Amino acid sequence: MIRVRLPTHLRRLAGSGAEVTIEVSGPVTQRSVLDALEARYPMLRGTIRDQVTQQRRPFVRFFACQEDLSHDSPDALLPDAVAAGTEPFLVVGAIAGG
Repeated sequence: MIRVRLPTHLRRLAGSGAEVTIEVSGPVTQRSVLDALEARYPMLRGTIRDQVTQQRRPFVRFFACQEDLSHDSPDALLPDAVAAGTEPFLVVGAIAGG
């Protein structure tokens, strides 16, 4: 089981707690995790990534094992600790401003 930690606004939309668990079959990548997350919580479609291009939304970041994975390829393997469920995949709402 993959652990995914969501920001407050997405928790409310999904009606979930801070952390959800999802099952991913095959390689554990950003794409496979987000596909499984959106399949379980369809109300999140289009909020984390664009529905057409599948690109990450501008003010959303991804972290795992204290690393910023936001600019990694969506098909790059996530760290082993995430795949094993010992560390969560973090979806973080970025803040902009001056």
